[in-house]
Amino acid sequence: MVERSPFLTFLAHAVMILGVLVVAFPLYLAFVASTHTAQEIVQAPMPLLPGSNLWATYEKALMGGGYGAGSRAPVVHMMWVSLVTALVITFGKIAISLLSAFAIVYFRFPFKNFFFWAIFITLMLPVEVRIGPTYQVVSDLGMLNTYAGLTIPLIASATATFLFRQFFMSVPDELTEAARMDGASPIRFFIDILVPLSKTSVAALFVIQFIYGWNQYLWPLLATTSENMYPVVVGIKMMVAGGDSQNEWNVVMATALLAMLPPAMVVMLMQKWFVKGLVDTEK
Repeated sequence: MVERSPFLTFLAHAVMILGVLVVAFPLYLAFVASTHTAQEIVQAPMPLLPGSNLWATYEKALMGGGYGAGSRAPVVHMMWVSLVTALVITFGKIAISLLSAFAIVYFRFPFKNFFFWAIFITLMLPVEVRIGPTYQVVSDLGMLNTYAGLTIPLIASATATFLFRQFFMSVPDELTEAARMDGASPIRFFIDILVPLSKTSVAALFVIQFIYGWNQYLWPLLATTSENMYPVVVGIKMMVAGGDSQNEWNVVMATALLAMLPPAMVVMLMQKWFVKGLVDTEK
């Protein structure tokens, strides 16, 4: 039995509390800034206690408007665009990766390994590398300022395909043979057996891919030129223009805090499944 040292216990808690303070202090400053007026924020020193402008600031952020030199699009609509984009990217990546991994593992066709490695090699070609040709294709197809243009170029995922392939390869062959003897078609075997077995992996990938889709910045910055199609991450950047006195920093800080809520809620609500999908040893 390992004895606990009171000093080490105190040191561990002190380090954790210090880490929480370091992470939480910028968030606290953002919250304080969102409760003051824009004029109060730019004054030196900046107030460190919450003010009385909380509801007015968040109403202005959610509904849009204001006098700032940057974008004044309502945050409600920007968060809706981000939500749709993140969900389409997430479900699209998971669906395509499941089907492609299923085909690679359970079907025999010429050059199967070649196609797998061709998919895997695309890990070396992220969006930033192929962004020029991708933009040209999307522009030629008339998909700029559309949900299709925001999502389709980001749907394919070599990482998810590789993870599902490794999981499918660990499924016992006896299970496949039993399904074949029962007369199950490949699609029935996939839907009734493989997908339920993959639910923990799907949950873990859902969290990762949702945050990936929600935090997209570079591609939406190029693919959108209209305020109606700004995701919230791009919208924050568009709100900042000119000098400090020309920006409503209280509205910007409120928008930044609102943008953090959906991914944080996804992580908290799916934390159990996320951890289980990463460390589950029953696979």
